[in-house]
Amino acid sequence: MPTKYSPLSFHLSRRQVLKGAGATAGAFAAGSLIGGSLKSAEELLNPAPVKAATFYKGCDISWAQQMANYGYFWKNASDQGTTGSADTQINYLCSILKSYNINAIRLRTWVNPSTDPVNGCCNQADTVAMAYLMKEMGLPVDIDFHFGDTWNSVGTQNPPAAWANMTLSQMESALGTYVYNFMEALKASGVTPTWVQLGNEINSGICHPLGGVNYPSQMTALLMAGYNNVKAVFPSAQCIIHLAQPQDSGPIETFMSAYDGNGGKLDILGFSSYGSSSLAVSLANDMLGFGKTYGKPVMQVEFGGPVSSSGTATAATEYIQTLRNGGGLGVFYWEPECYSPFCTYTEGAWETTEEPDTAIMNAIQSA
Repeated sequence: MPTKYSPLSFHLSRRQVLKGAGATAGAFAAGSLIGGSLKSAEELLNPAPVKAATFYKGCDISWAQQMANYGYFWKNASDQGTTGSADTQINYLCSILKSYNINAIRLRTWVNPSTDPVNGCCNQADTVAMAYLMKEMGLPVDIDFHFGDTWNSVGTQNPPAAWANMTLSQMESALGTYVYNFMEALKASGVTPTWVQLGNEINSGICHPLGGVNYPSQMTALLMAGYNNVKAVFPSAQCIIHLAQPQDSGPIETFMSAYDGNGGKLDILGFSSYGSSSLAVSLANDMLGFGKTYGKPVMQVEFGGPVSSSGTATAATEYIQTLRNGGGLGVFYWEPECYSPFCTYTEGAWETTEEPDTAIMNAIQSA
């Protein structure tokens, strides 16, 4: 077996478990005869959603490359894992994930990250190499651009250090060139991304201060530099705008008004939500509601919960079932493969025995 190295410090502060409340609409009593069947006014005004032809049960495994490089590995309860290179370990991880009906992978990427295995790496070369492994495993890929050198999320949107002092036109050119070259590198490796996320949890915009939501035309120009250069290389790739906290409608409506009002384009609305099982249905319906409002399909690109809590499996089931039944495209679990002592994040779906948490993974498989 590969030898695990010393524990690594974990500096990432993940968001608090989200809270929200759903709203239900009252049913209409009136009916109408359509095509020989009686339909209520509610059915006429709100027809049943059409389920997506393929519903994706995905996960983000961006840490897997560094875990494997540092001697971590994965196994099922019925075996002792496998030996071999880091790529062999990652391939074996993917075979375990596929056995739980995981059928898509998300990979974050940073511009000029440090070599810190927890808070860095994931540069273009790292991400393209991972995307190639996923292609070989038959797993479609979502590329998640943070447009920074390390974590960007709902509360932080820092540009890469190399862009920090640029003018708007310089940054627009740099971002567009970066995305174009990244897409060309994927293409040269034989990888066609199914999805590309233009930023990560960008309720407040990107690359502050120039691309903040309070500068809507500038924000849109930067995001469209990304969108146009994705489409220039991969016209069929679906571009995702990724927003957090779907229960908080104000910032989402502000962002969408700014982006749409300045000619911004997107193909899919992506959401992060880590709400507990008691909130999962309401939060999933919040996401679907935004999809209806803005006329776009919806995907939950981040979900996770305490690996030690039985409620996490229930929440996973409720998110998947509600979104699938409402016409959503999929749910992605955030870093299920991680376990201590690689980092102190406790909302993966793996045990320190190197085995998957069967309660969580079985819930994903059967939902």
